[in-house]
Amino acid sequence: MTFQDFNFNEQLTEGILSMGYNTPTLIQEMAIPVILEGKDLIACAQTGTGKTASYLLPVLHKIGQADEGHRITTLILAPTRELAQQIDQQVEGLAYFTGLSSIAIFGGGDGIVYEQQRRGIQNKVDILIATPGRLISHLTSGVLKLDQVKYLILDEADRMLDMGFLSDIMRIIRDIPADRQTLLFSATMPAPIRGLAKSILRNPEQINLATSQPAIGINQQLYKVHDTQKGKLITMLLKNNAYTSTIIFANTKDKVKELNRELRAAHIKVSAFHSDFEQNEREKILLDFKNRKLPVIIGTDALSRGIDVEGIDLVINYDVPSDPEDYIHRIGRTARAATTGTAITLVNGRDVRKLKNIELLIGKSITENVLPPELGEAPAVEERKPSENRNRNRNKFKNKKKPDNKAS
Repeated sequence: MTFQDFNFNEQLTEGILSMGYNTPTLIQEMAIPVILEGKDLIACAQTGTGKTASYLLPVLHKIGQADEGHRITTLILAPTRELAQQIDQQVEGLAYFTGLSSIAIFGGGDGIVYEQQRRGIQNKVDILIATPGRLISHLTSGVLKLDQVKYLILDEADRMLDMGFLSDIMRIIRDIPADRQTLLFSATMPAPIRGLAKSILRNPEQINLATSQPAIGINQQLYKVHDTQKGKLITMLLKNNAYTSTIIFANTKDKVKELNRELRAAHIKVSAFHSDFEQNEREKILLDFKNRKLPVIIGTDALSRGIDVEGIDLVINYDVPSDPEDYIHRIGRTARAATTGTAITLVNGRDVRKLKNIELLIGKSITENVLPPELGEAPAVEERKPSENRNRNRNKFKNKKKPDNKAS
């Protein structure tokens, strides 16, 4: 199957080809026909599967066919400014030849940024991409009306609920016509998401694509280490020049800062990424990383869902994440769009239970590497034994088979 099989309008097809897209991914194959038919949709698919294009393409086609003039007919809600910006960039690429326009509005920045967003809204764009809090600010000011919205899309809905945006989402929906098409995309499908879907979608179609499996192309490894050995091991890994683009995840902002200082002292070109930076500083860091000017970036789990960069060949878990699903999101930054990559997790003596839960979720043991002798002895970590109730435990984490991706 190719994108030509969807019979998109000529201008949109030209945009698709200009971005190098040819073969749709599985989520795109399944979601695009449903959306073109005008049905509501709840789709469970992890990042890196091509979900953004799976809703943008049919919506762009429908807006282009309607040709109703520039007005906000599509609202996309996203949990973070980084994701909102990435969606906006993808709209810009796909819609380049269509004449359709979009704007991303999000919190942070100063009054000048807010005023720029306000003017952008008044320029009558077709697609509005927004974080819930900032969108409500513009609604409250009276400058923004959503009475013409025909397509409502919630991207990373589980993340928005985790961040406490449920009441904001419901407040926004009250300003949107009931006669609309609603699309909900989520990497996981816990009870709160199902409750939200039931309250805002009408007889939705459902797509569920193995949210709890890493991409096949990820080479998963681990080292058993003392905390004092972590920085030295990471320095050795980065100085062997085998990796050109690396993301390191730590569990707290303080650890991000501490590791950043240690790696800089070792003359590694690296930048931390956290909330202490101003918005323009964060944008500059991500742009430099995307453009290969910055080879290493360190952040917390907020970065695992907020960055969409191809070509990342190494992900390092400085800390083992407490939630096994966060492990999936972290290592999913590499091996995107049918490429390959490496994920290395550093495990101390306190992390055994977390590691076991991750291995139960992914359905296999992670390959253990021997700690380089110059770093000293590894900690005495209890042996991981296969569970006699492995299948039952895997069901506990809702483990499913991962489909192969065909395109980004």
